[in-house]
Amino acid sequence: MAELVDAPDSKSGGGETRASSSLAPGTELDPRVHFPHPAGAKKSETFVPAPPNKFCGQCGAPVRRRIPRGEDREREVCPACGFVHYRNPIPVVGCVAEHQGRILLCRRAIEPRHGYWTVPAGFMELNETLAEAAARETREEACAEVRLGELFSIVDLPRAGQVHFFFRGELLNGNYGAGSESLETRLFAREEIPFENIAFRSGIIALRHYFDGAGGGLRFDTVPPRGSD
Repeated sequence: MAELVDAPDSKSGGGETRASSSLAPGTELDPRVHFPHPAGAKKSETFVPAPPNKFCGQCGAPVRRRIPRGEDREREVCPACGFVHYRNPIPVVGCVAEHQGRILLCRRAIEPRHGYWTVPAGFMELNETLAEAAARETREEACAEVRLGELFSIVDLPRAGQVHFFFRGELLNGNYGAGSESLETRLFAREEIPFENIAFRSGIIALRHYFDGAGGGLRFDTVPPRGSD
């Protein structure tokens, strides 16, 4: 998985240079900012916000938090050169791949959720489409090639600063394996899927929507912080 970093835009005004950047590491799938799960511990989705930028990425001067002119919230602004450091949600893309009526799942070899099951998914790379990201993540995590179907589920995770996109997919040739981020991969019949051990709530949502059947249209959901749902 790789972080997505947006290219700076060309807007400027009021002496401030405006640029978009992704949310710094501090996302649902980033092991550096989540509490790992001890063996047998109950799953937690405690989110630790990413630390603020201390120095400007353009000139190196210390940044300050303030509300830029014309905006309604605080940003990290460089008082020396006027550069505004924006933090934006990160797109995460996954694929629910099927083969002969069974669903391909990966058991995670990394934190967070080490040992839990997930559909192949991860952060988009620059210069790729949503569909390309879904196919790549399936190839990397499950060593599988897929024929992608429709985009059927979008899940907002505002607390984590992410939006998750899920495609339907058909496993080609029935071949799959364990990539570097997976302990193992398996095909599960619907009744065999270990929902109690699925790593992330967005994955549970996507799997349930998948089994609602094709033709149900694109579904939109929001995952609230744990304790408020």
